[in-house]
Amino acid sequence: MKQMKKLMMSAILAAGMLSGCGSSTGEEMPKVSVAQIMAHKSLDTIRDSFDAEMKELGYVDGENIDLDYQDAGGNTSTLESILSTFAGDGTDVIVAIATPTAQGAARYAADIPVIFSAVSDPITAGLTSTLEEPDKNMTGTMDDVQVEQILQRALEVDPDMERLGVVYNASETNSVTNIAKAKQFCEENGIEVQEVTVTTSNDVQQAVETLCASCDAIFSPNDNTVASAMSAAAQAALENQIPFYTGADSMVSDGGFMTVGIDYTELGRETARMVDQVLKGTDVADIPVKQFKSDLSIYVNRDVMEALGITLPDSIANSENLVMMEQER
Repeated sequence: MKQMKKLMMSAILAAGMLSGCGSSTGEEMPKVSVAQIMAHKSLDTIRDSFDAEMKELGYVDGENIDLDYQDAGGNTSTLESILSTFAGDGTDVIVAIATPTAQGAARYAADIPVIFSAVSDPITAGLTSTLEEPDKNMTGTMDDVQVEQILQRALEVDPDMERLGVVYNASETNSVTNIAKAKQFCEENGIEVQEVTVTTSNDVQQAVETLCASCDAIFSPNDNTVASAMSAAAQAALENQIPFYTGADSMVSDGGFMTVGIDYTELGRETARMVDQVLKGTDVADIPVKQFKSDLSIYVNRDVMEALGITLPDSIANSENLVMMEQER
């Protein structure tokens, strides 16, 4: 049955692209449903670049494809309702942006292909048993945080760093994984760790204030809760003259000091390419999970650097991968 549906979907899609209008075939257009757990710059960048790449691939919403975008506003009950509605509406592919969204979509993956984006550790999150041959009708793109590289850069900036503050939501699987990596790095390098966990975006600024009182630097991975309150959190760190290292470039543009990582625009584009493959009949098991291990950049917020009075060491300042970012206004 699934194979028959795939063949029909591919035929409808091909006819729609050739004619420029899916309705001319007399068949329903393929439907792709996109959900994200909440709105913040990293996830919005993925959504927008996904949409742009779908257009580049020849998909026109309302003509040869039905695209549905939904934001859960950080509410898990709302997310469950969105995903249930997607399944009930007979969507052909679910696109799940961020780990909590992908974990929610997993319950529907037996019947509907799921393409996830911005999942740091899909195996630990229970989305697949292997990256090379996804086995749960789910695949997608990873944004695994380069924790060791980020903290190594932090040590290059301040070789005398003694205590690192970490802030994250302990209910986010990706954050727990990355904080464990941070703790291991700190243990190996004789750095004390002080952690504060948050449950909502309203908790983040106060958590940062608490850490600023006793830490030399602060780190947060690509945590959705922290990212959604990044501007206020970064301002609190800046007022206390504490550098805030982050797990995503968008968090740097929102006021963080530095990160090492991928371009989230490319993450969204690659997610769209995977959806294109599925719509054209490729089995999810034949689409490996995409890791971005090369072409990593060092992102530094120039305004924050100057406000902190930091001079970059030559190892960073002379790197060909250095990207100086301006503060978002």
